Amino acid sequence: MDSQFLVSLLLIIASFGLYIGIAVYNRAKQTSEFFVAGRGVPSVYNGMAIGADWMSAASFIGLAGTVMVLGYDGLAYIMGWTGGYLLLTFLLAPQLRKSGRYTVPEFIGDRFQSKTALVIAAIATIIISFTYSIGQLAGSGVVIGRLFEVDAKIGVMIGVVIIAIYATMGGMKGITWTQVAQYIILIIAYLVPIIFMSLQITNNPLPWLSYGNIVSELGELDRELGISEYFTPFDTGSKWQFLALMFSLMAGTAGLPHVIVRFYTVSTMKAARWSGAWALLFIGLLYLSAPAYAAFSRFILMKQVAGSPIDNLPGWTEKWINTGLLSMADGNSDGILQWQEIAISNDIVVMATPEIANLGIFVIGLVAAGAMAAALSTAGGLLMAISSSFSHDIYFRIINPNASEKKRMAVARWSILIATIVAGLVALNPPGVITQIVAWAFALASGTFFPALILGVWWKRANAYGVISGMIVGLLVTLTYIFLAKFGGVTVFGIIDTGAGVFGAVAAFLTNIIVSLSTAPPSQKTQEEVLDLRYPEQLKYKDGEVWKDDEVI
Repeated sequence: MDSQFLVSLLLIIASFGLYIGIAVYNRAKQTSEFFVAGRGVPSVYNGMAIGADWMSAASFIGLAGTVMVLGYDGLAYIMGWTGGYLLLTFLLAPQLRKSGRYTVPEFIGDRFQSKTALVIAAIATIIISFTYSIGQLAGSGVVIGRLFEVDAKIGVMIGVVIIAIYATMGGMKGITWTQVAQYIILIIAYLVPIIFMSLQITNNPLPWLSYGNIVSELGELDRELGISEYFTPFDTGSKWQFLALMFSLMAGTAGLPHVIVRFYTVSTMKAARWSGAWALLFIGLLYLSAPAYAAFSRFILMKQVAGSPIDNLPGWTEKWINTGLLSMADGNSDGILQWQEIAISNDIVVMATPEIANLGIFVIGLVAAGAMAAALSTAGGLLMAISSSFSHDIYFRIINPNASEKKRMAVARWSILIATIVAGLVALNPPGVITQIVAWAFALASGTFFPALILGVWWKRANAYGVISGMIVGLLVTLTYIFLAKFGGVTVFGIIDTGAGVFGAVAAFLTNIIVSLSTAPPSQKTQEEVLDLRYPEQLKYKDGEVWKDDEVI
């Protein structure tokens, strides 16, 4: 057993023990604790939990690799994901918290006074969260597969076991405090190697200030090799694809059920807003670092690996080739490895870079622990969303409204366990790279929940017929476009499968508006409740007037 393996293994085992210990200590004993953590999470810790929930395997493992491979075009992921939090924080989170519901489907069902809308929203939540969780479990497979030098499929199943233990125990209460610990671990694991790389390459410990010079050097190296420059816009896709992807990610962020439910765990609308502000700060630490990580990784690969004799490659290459995510072949038989002969998966760049840069066994192990924290934290939140949609929205609200608290908790825990196992089985052979799978989930959210929630909060005329039609049309249009673009090669304006959400969102908005205007408006009581959502909690809208402490103001 080599020292690198031992250090990585010990760090990951220690972090696993910490997560399970936190879940046991914070074991949910009531349904309010299981679904919304008792609504008592302080804003700053909720911001950390949101950050961990958000900075999934796609962000931690895949984002820097995507930017490294795509260059400028990869920035659509950063801008879309970050911009979506602004939409969510200002347009939806406080209003949804004031509604006092447990889940997004429950809000939709009650806002539109429709059990049909509730069921459709619950099904959409399960589809979106299941798709997203596949990407997270695939990410855990990459990490564990490299650690044990085994196929990533075995790594996936190990991740499934860990998530199944702590998610079923603690519910949202346990997951919240587990995610706080996971955020601290993953952000340290992300920043330490990039700071070391910055010192190693530029003698400056602040990568956010130093990587601009490296990008300029990359441009010169690209010109020497006769390949497209790293920072050339729209080289790997059309301008319309860039904009469509950015919109899908932005609108999807504002409509993701597992992210929105985090704002239900705080006590007030004000706390929901502050949770969003803290989350932006915590998320920004990683997203501002990802482009630098990508630039440093590409620079080291081009300077230290490309151009090496094919029979004298660094030792780390053999270990990653064994995972099936890296290939290096002397295509022109000149005995030298050319840049064009390196095929590296987006999903291993962050994991492999500490080895590529020879940063030491502790940093390599730290990054492995951080990557596992990222994959597990988001997977836990997603599986909680699936469980809530089935056990609370479908089972309790529709099938068995008289179910006891004990029965509801049992159904919730079993649904998490089953969802984890099924998602793990699909993740054994994922249909795309991590960032691509995650982008599909965002496209589905932007085509279903984003229009439903925006119109449900900000347009009092929206009714049940409109939202039901809108969600169905948006979901079908998005799914159809993903399948046609991915498997049929059919695109519009060069927009590929990851940008499908723009078509679903437009179709859903139009359908919702046209159908709502063509049918009877909601009751006056419902319309007043919608207007009331827009005011702070100390104010109340009723009878066409704004009240405070039983007085008109």
